[in-house]
Amino acid sequence: MAEVLRLGQKLTDTVLEPMKRSFVGKDEIIDLLGICLVARENLFILGPPGTAKSALVQQLARRIEGQVFDYLLTRFSEPNEIFGPFDIRRLRDGELITNTEGMLPEATFVFLDELLNANSAILNSLLLVLNERIFRRGRETRHLPTLIVVGASNHLPQDDALGALFDRFLLRVRSDNVHQEQLSSVLSAGWQLDMRREEVAAEVTIEDVRQLNALLRSVDLSQVESVYVELVHRLRHVGVAISDRRAVKLQRILAASALLCGRLIVNRTDLWVLRHIWDTEEQQDVLAAVIDDVLQDATDEEKATSHPRSHGNNAPDPERLAAEIERIETRIEQEKLPPTDQAYVRDQLGLLAARCQWVSDTQQRDFLATKVNQLLDRLGVTA
Repeated sequence: MAEVLRLGQKLTDTVLEPMKRSFVGKDEIIDLLGICLVARENLFILGPPGTAKSALVQQLARRIEGQVFDYLLTRFSEPNEIFGPFDIRRLRDGELITNTEGMLPEATFVFLDELLNANSAILNSLLLVLNERIFRRGRETRHLPTLIVVGASNHLPQDDALGALFDRFLLRVRSDNVHQEQLSSVLSAGWQLDMRREEVAAEVTIEDVRQLNALLRSVDLSQVESVYVELVHRLRHVGVAISDRRAVKLQRILAASALLCGRLIVNRTDLWVLRHIWDTEEQQDVLAAVIDDVLQDATDEEKATSHPRSHGNNAPDPERLAAEIERIETRIEQEKLPPTDQAYVRDQLGLLAARCQWVSDTQQRDFLATKVNQLLDRLGVTA
């Protein structure tokens, strides 16, 4: 057991940390890739082309000697392009067997670019892959070796059918171009990455990752059960949709965070990963406010073995805060809110007020705080 626990630290030291040196400004994404890999779950990356989304998955697979399936979906993509064509030789004998060589069913790492282009022809099969790691076609059923599926898009889903697909990705993260001050480091690291194409010695193997997957069953969540239940209720109350199924599966993510910290017991600090369960960009700051509030009550003992991502406070995006405040203002102006909805809006404004205090620019901070207070006044609340 102790040896398997050390594998979590080894994954961090020999795979994730070297990747952070190669991909400047992508630390958050790399940490979430590690979490999803250990939990055997899926990650959605939102961002424009050219922000290293595919390269990150390729590099992760290369460092663990995994097999990658990397595909750009279009609205006309067919099942054969993803799962493989029927085997012609077997077809002559009357058997409908898929030739999966080099295709998704044989991959341990899957990257699906422009995920939300998925059409109805592939949607059902894809949902089964994402949720149960099973490929089913007619009478043919296969259990897949897939460790992680990463989906990417430059926009969020607009219709219900794609919403079901999006829901299968437990964690979501943004990938943008780096800040101006980091550009020089990006150019240097990118040049080194292009010039050094030699094989990287795999110090963590696929079998090591599977041992970590299996160890999830031994992780104790009892210490945070009541806190987690209360947090789910609180997030639902402020408008973050968390189904019962999703709430159950998110426990695997909490357990993965504990394992990567060398623990078999989940503590309060592991709740940091719930910052990344947003459905809309506007929810990101609301989630950060709620989660950071919960993390403040962590004990010194818990903090001593916490994941680095649980530390500190993510600076909010003033433009995103302004957009959310404007959305709430429009709702107040256009609707006659019943008492229950007024309570919900007040809670949202309270969370936004807390996030406004973390805006670094004084002028922006004061402007946003004033707008929130004005809306609270209109609802009859003294700020």
